[in-house]
Amino acid sequence: MARSDSPAVRAGLLALLGAAAAGLAACGDSAQVPYEETVGASPTLPPPNPSLIPTIDIAPANRWAADAKPTAAAGLAVTALARDLDHPRSLLMLPNGDVLVAETNAPEKEGSGGIRGFVMNQVMKRAGARVPSADRITLLRDTDGDGTADLRSTFLENLHSPFGMTLVGDTLYVANTDAVVKVPYQEGQTRIDAPPEKVADLPAGPINHHWTKGLAASPDGSKLYASVGSNSNVAENGMENETNRAAILEIDPATGQSRLYASGLRNPVDIAFQPGTGQLWAVVNERDEIGSDLVPDYLTSVRDGAFYGWPYSYWGQHVDTRVEPQRPDMVAKAVKPDYALGNHVAPLGLAFATGTTLPEQFRDGVFVGLHGSWNRKPPSGYKVVFVPFRNGAPSGMPVDVLTGFLAENGEANGRPVGVAVARDGALLVADDVGNTVWRVAPPAARTSGG
Repeated sequence: MARSDSPAVRAGLLALLGAAAAGLAACGDSAQVPYEETVGASPTLPPPNPSLIPTIDIAPANRWAADAKPTAAAGLAVTALARDLDHPRSLLMLPNGDVLVAETNAPEKEGSGGIRGFVMNQVMKRAGARVPSADRITLLRDTDGDGTADLRSTFLENLHSPFGMTLVGDTLYVANTDAVVKVPYQEGQTRIDAPPEKVADLPAGPINHHWTKGLAASPDGSKLYASVGSNSNVAENGMENETNRAAILEIDPATGQSRLYASGLRNPVDIAFQPGTGQLWAVVNERDEIGSDLVPDYLTSVRDGAFYGWPYSYWGQHVDTRVEPQRPDMVAKAVKPDYALGNHVAPLGLAFATGTTLPEQFRDGVFVGLHGSWNRKPPSGYKVVFVPFRNGAPSGMPVDVLTGFLAENGEANGRPVGVAVARDGALLVADDVGNTVWRVAPPAARTSGG
């Protein structure tokens, strides 16, 4: 459990947080470590720089002008597959080329969580992250192959803050914030009216600090894997509230039984199996509030039974002294992640490259949607990158694929979340602030239709 501050310190902190809420101005330390040293297998990790009030520098949500769009990498063009969605967060490609989009947001909570919770609510509201959840999945279909969805339908509704989706045979699984549910699916259908059937409960409850639940099916479809974020930053709400959190759970869809597959992953928002190897990978949002130069969010392979440090340590055995009581035994076995994505970049989407539509440099590796920071000055993320692989593992610097979400005036035109590779090989990106699904492909590429 995290250490409590003295009454005097806590009073000062709350006063400062109240002032921050009123002003919502950027404050705190500035990053000193060069970007090149924050990514890769061996990022630079300076000493922690905690403060009474965390660094707050978040881009206000402004949304795209009618004729504006992100900037694609050289040799690629970006178009809108669909606009005017309601906070689109995650994507799933169906075998016939249809695209499922989870329009979703955090569930409503009782109470504000005190002044600190009030401040964070105001910050996230300014960033466009506090809109009501549509609680639905929408289907997009491009019937004429022009790169724009000309058919849109409400595919499944009355869900509960859905995020992860996966299709196994004729069954669609959805990870609501509190449970994995399933519905029957027939290829080509544009709506499902069958009521969702619960497969397994997921950690939720009144705190539910990280509400998104990722979902992936094993290559043979026999198991489901759900990613569950922590209920806190560094266990300040007590380890008793972290049961089966900061973890990936393995679920038997036939019985609904689940077990802890891997732990110590603060917020593994999205997970995916690597084609060919069958290895599970995750993108993880690490802890906050110890400076702009700590801690790097990361991409990592996930091993059965492995522990990745949270909350006791980060990037292997780097102890987080804010957490008490400490657990040297857990720190000693903490696995170091494979690849740092940068400090506070907030990776929320993960998709392995497939097909040959995109240029060769984008064919062996993973696309990652970096939603963007709130706890770093200057801001980081706010783009989609490609992490190249060699021999089945990350190798080299990340390559920008889609940028321009953060405008020169410091406002966010959009914020990328889920990423997916379409049946025709184009990259699709869900933009929750811009309410758009973007399509990235060579200028002459057309879709294969629905």
